[in-house]
Parts: sequence; C-alpha cells; structure tokens
Amino acid sequence: MATTLIPPQKKQLPRLKFLILILLALGIFFRFVNLDRKVYWGDETSTSLRISGYTLVEAHQNLEGRIVSPEDILKYQHPNLEANLSDTIKASASNATHPPLYFLMARLWMQWFGNSIAVTRSVSALLSLLVFPCIYWLCTELFESSLVGWLAIALTAVSPFHVLYAQEARMYSLLTVEILLSSAILLRAIRLKTLVNWGFYSATVALGLYTHLFFGFVGLGHGIYVIATKRFRLSKASLAYLLAFIAGILTFVPWLLIVISNYSQFQSASSWSTTDTSLSSLITNWIYNLSYVFIDFWYIFTYFPDSPFNLRFGKYLIPLVLILVGYSLYVLFRQTPKRTWLFLLTLIGSTALAIILPDLILGGYRSIMARYFIPCYIGIQIAVAYLLATRIQSISAPRWQQKLWRLILILLVSGGILSCAVSSQAETWWNKRTTSDDNLHAIRLINQAKQPLLIVEDVPLSISHKLNPRVRLMVVSPSTAPKIPDSFSDVFFLEPSKQLKSKIEKELNSPIKIVYKGRKQSLWQLQRKYI
Repeated sequence: MATTLIPPQKKQLPRLKFLILILLALGIFFRFVNLDRKVYWGDETSTSLRISGYTLVEAHQNLEGRIVSPEDILKYQHPNLEANLSDTIKASASNATHPPLYFLMARLWMQWFGNSIAVTRSVSALLSLLVFPCIYWLCTELFESSLVGWLAIALTAVSPFHVLYAQEARMYSLLTVEILLSSAILLRAIRLKTLVNWGFYSATVALGLYTHLFFGFVGLGHGIYVIATKRFRLSKASLAYLLAFIAGILTFVPWLLIVISNYSQFQSASSWSTTDTSLSSLITNWIYNLSYVFIDFWYIFTYFPDSPFNLRFGKYLIPLVLILVGYSLYVLFRQTPKRTWLFLLTLIGSTALAIILPDLILGGYRSIMARYFIPCYIGIQIAVAYLLATRIQSISAPRWQQKLWRLILILLVSGGILSCAVSSQAETWWNKRTTSDDNLHAIRLINQAKQPLLIVEDVPLSISHKLNPRVRLMVVSPSTAPKIPDSFSDVFFLEPSKQLKSKIEKELNSPIKIVYKGRKQSLWQLQRKYI
C-alpha cells in the first residue's frame, strides 16, 4: 500500500539537520584528507598514462634495456608538454576499455595545478561533492520529501565506499554524479513532459557513456522503468525516452567505433576477469562489497593483523547491514507508489543482472569488483534513507520505536565515520587489490638497500611513486638475461617469470632467492655472493 511521508516534527528537524550538516562536513573532510597517502595503484597509473599522452607500448620501448631512475618512470605519469588533448584521446583509444571524458578533465586540471598525486586525485574528490545536491534532487523527485534527501546525503557523506572512490584517480566519482543527475532529469522529464528536459536527459546519456561503458546498463534500466510504468504500451513518454536515449547513443558512436575496431585489445584488457571462481566465493565478495557501502573499519585486520586497534567486532555487523538493506527494500516495495519502488529496483537490477549473470553462466569474477555496482549501491542507500525517514518521523509508531530507529541511524553513520577515519590513515585498502599491499612490502625492502637495482619485465608505473630516488630500475625482456653492472649492492626482481629466472641462473650462473612472498606477487633477490 502506498503511503505519504509524515512531515518531520518542528522541534526535531533543526537538530536532525544540524547532525546532517556535521556529517556533510566530515564527509568533505574525509574526501580531501591524506589524498596522497594511499598507494598509487595500477588502475590509477593507467589514468596517469592516458593523461600523459603516452601509451604503455611507447613507455616499454623507450625504457627497455636501460638503467633508469624512478623519475624517468614518472615521466610517463605526467602530462607531456609537447602533447595536447588529442594525444590524450589517442592514448585512450589505444586501450578503449574506458572512454576519454574523465581523462580529458584530469589532464586540464593537472596542466593548471601540477603533477602530484594529491592534485591528480583531487579531480575525483571535487567531482564527488556534486553527489550531494544530485542525490538530494533525485530523492525529492522520487518521494517529494526533503527529509529523505537529507538522510541520503548523510549516508553518502560518510559512506566508506564513496569516500574511497572520491580519493582515487579514476572516473567513478564522475560516473556517480552522472547516474544521479541522469536519473533525476529522467523523472523530471516524465513529470513535466517538456522537450528541454528530454534534451537534458539525452545529454546526460552521452556524458555517461563517454565516462564509462557500463552507464549503458543504467540507460537500459531507465528504459525498462519508463515502459513498465506505462504498462508496456507505446506512450508519449516511452517514445520521448527512446528518441532521447538514441540521440545520446548517436553522439557516442565515434567512440563506439573505436571500441569495435579494437575489440581484440578490449578482450585482452578484460582477460583478468575470466578466471573461474566458485559460487561461494562470488557470494562472499558480493556480501562484503555491499557492507562496505556502510562500514569497513574491521578491514584493517585483513592487511594489518598486528594493528593495536581492537576493531574485529565490525565484521560481525555485516549480517545486521544485510538485514537492514533487505528490510529497506521490503518497506520501499510495500509503502511507496509503483513509480517510486519500480525506479529504484530497475536502477539496482539492470546493472546487477548485467554484471552478475555472465559470471554465473560463463564463469569469471568481474562481479566481485564493487566499483561496477555503483547504480545498485545508490538505489540501496536511497532505500535505507527512506526507511529511516519514515521510521524516525512516524507519528503513529510508539515513542520507543522512534528512539530505536534514531539509535540505528546514529550507529550506522558512526560506523561510517569510524571506517573513514581508520582507512584515511592506511596506505592501502580493499579497493586497491592485494597487489598494492605486496608492492608496499617490496618497496620497503628495496628502499632499505644501499645501492639497489630493481629488474622488472613490465614498466613499474605504480611502485615508481614510492621508490627512493637512489633506486635504479631496468625493464628487461624475459627471453634475454640482463647485463648487471657490479656497482649495485643489491639486485631485486619483482615477480620474475620462470623464463627470466631460468635465463639468469644459466647465463649468469647466479641463483636468485625469494625475499618476500606476497599473495599476488613476490620479490626475489640475486644472491649477494654471486654479484
């Protein structure tokens, strides 16, 4: 049965808004504090490479066989002064898995303000601030309630998931803004039935597609919603949506042709996600990722088991988060009009099914990547905000129930604040993958050496940001044993292939041993007595 939200009591509204403003201030603070602390991991170096105007092939060709410094590697992470925006587009086209809009914005920003990690990541941090007005607008379109909008802002402000991706040099903050903006404009266009609003919706479709290919799932979800609300009949709204969506896609055709012409490279870039994974492992990751939208402070023990902070209890809160999410969706379905619950369910379901089903049918583990489920998490957070709004301000409910739901709200945002506070001090977190943790351990060992040489088979873009300036590097081919000068005190190899290890041991008569065994990659060292 559809219900209307009860207006908040006048005495309680100022206190609630004051609390939300504090949470908003904390959310902004967490988005900008220690921007350069966490490791600059592989995906982010891919961003910098595209911004620079170079390609990975060019970097490898220019560096192979030479002994270089970390600064020589970082050259390919900074904008090439001799290149322009068209070179950034060409660099993105060479690996068309991600469209160029975010990279063009980041390049302009770096040309104005510099090349530091903090500056590069600040693009995402600033864009993430637009999430707040956009989610408020979407909630007012859905519920005609400012209270739901304010609570959605509060949950988003201190959400560990949103804060982490606001501090990452990737396109996901921009994508979040575009999903919210496109959704709000769609609802406004349906309500007002004006050509101008449908034109704006078409523009958001184009911008979304030029930010991430998966935005297409959001657009298709919008289409399912429009058609379903009109009982699958061709109406003026359905026709307007179809024309607007097609117009948005037509503007994306130039990049779509690039994706098609580079399809083999596209498949190669996505090959990491094709490894078969058990269903239990997939479900476990889905549950963890969903909990990270609200809390993740317990994750400190995954990478930092010796941490002095006793936060292990946080992991046992995950079932409570799942119950809250499930109950929120149930209440949403039972108490809101069809046009409201159907919109959020199509927003959640269109992306979730498109990503999960291929893994279940064909095998793979792309669906364990939380960043691909941004539309789902947005819908879930709005559903939770609606639940809290109705329960906190329900006049018909007993007073003890109102107090209980206020306590749940306080505990929920407190978990988010604690999560953001803990992760802000860490050098790596769950969104950086395990290779980032391995890299940090390897870097510490390399930096401790007096005059180290690091030999790698791929251009070490990520670790070059944290290596000591005295470290020297050499990019080599696995089929050729490198010529190692006698002047180096320690010679290291980062995850050498079997072919390279065999070449060194045979041609140089020098065994290498493992000095750090990571979960994804390890560090090896040439035996000192043989150098």
